[in-house]
Amino acid sequence: MNICVIGTGYVGLVTGTCFADFGVNVVCVDKDAEKIAMLNRGDIPIYEPGLKELVHKNVGQKRLSFTTDLGESIKKSLAIFIAVGTPPRDDGSADLSYIEEVAGTIAENLNGYKVVVTKSTVPVGTGSLIEKIIEKGQTGSHKFDVASNPEFLREGSAIEDFMRPNRVVVGARSSQAIAILKDLYSPLYLIETPFIVTGIETAELIKYASNAFLATKISFINEMANICEKVGADIHQVAKGMGLDKRIGPKFLHPGPGYGGSCFPKDTMAITKIARENGYTFKIVEATVEVNERQRDIMVEKIKKVMGSSLRGKKIGVLGLTFKPNTDDIRESPAIDIVNKLLEEGALISAYDPAGMANSRKAVNSPIAFCNDEYEVADQSDALVIATEWNQFRKLDMARIKNMLKTAKLIDLRNVYDPAGMKEMGFEYISVGR
Repeated sequence: MNICVIGTGYVGLVTGTCFADFGVNVVCVDKDAEKIAMLNRGDIPIYEPGLKELVHKNVGQKRLSFTTDLGESIKKSLAIFIAVGTPPRDDGSADLSYIEEVAGTIAENLNGYKVVVTKSTVPVGTGSLIEKIIEKGQTGSHKFDVASNPEFLREGSAIEDFMRPNRVVVGARSSQAIAILKDLYSPLYLIETPFIVTGIETAELIKYASNAFLATKISFINEMANICEKVGADIHQVAKGMGLDKRIGPKFLHPGPGYGGSCFPKDTMAITKIARENGYTFKIVEATVEVNERQRDIMVEKIKKVMGSSLRGKKIGVLGLTFKPNTDDIRESPAIDIVNKLLEEGALISAYDPAGMANSRKAVNSPIAFCNDEYEVADQSDALVIATEWNQFRKLDMARIKNMLKTAKLIDLRNVYDPAGMKEMGFEYISVGR
């Protein structure tokens, strides 16, 4: 089967590469000629463990290719996956202009039956919108189907999530479209992956519901952590006690500075907008968004409390700038937001991140010192902040760190270290909810 994946961002590149590894012939298309040239050189524009090797393997075996020629790619493909961006507008709603542009191009190049599949996270009703655009725009009378196949890829483990997913969701109106998508995903039958086959609108909503719920768990445990600090309880024990209840589960019950990335902030805003457009207020998710924004301010206040009344002229070292480990993505990163807030208070910042340095240079509001490693960050800093829990930050030479710091202050916003051990070493140690 020949398929076309439109968009070589995070979702599109991982999706196309993994389908190629399933044995499908895949062409990934992007209008960004520089990005396509990079991919054709063998360079990968995003940081994702294992992706470079998988791309090289499937390009070498002639199953994966990259081009800017969308029209020709559409004509040669049976299934067309739309994986373009749906960035938030100022009011929080999803901007569908890229989706609409792609649908128009599909219409112009329709030369036979196609199944058009949305991989992008889109509001309910987008499938119907795509149907109307293609029906109105095509010059012939070719049959086609539109389907929804939302992605559930976690940055940092996206390949594993595609190859061994918790579930595959397929939303479609026709048995032919369902059969084609099931055939594409047939390698997953061997590992008994659950398939949910439903209507397009339901499939579109499943993605928003999933992300909104996970974001709510994060904001909930952060609220509990703040209460723990006030009453002298330990949030890790609270979370463990909660997580052992199978109705709740242990995932996403890790306190910290809040969620970030390309999905949770955008999707929580979008689902609240969808609700309001339909005459309903989604109060739980609106509160989730509010709590997440406030949590970053609480982290800054935590740092200020350790440093004294004023941060002006104080040098603060920050470890981690990406929104989570194993990615170079700094979109909506709590770490970047906290750095910018500290800069506004007059602090001097030195920072290091294993993968996110290049992207971070464009995101900080004032000049900061980008360092070569963790120890350079600590050198002559008045305090050290752990903002992202990269594995290499979990086993630091803390005796060396202590000697390099001006004052032994460690603000651990990810609860990486043991409070008793740090205090025994002579650190003034601050964490979250403990």
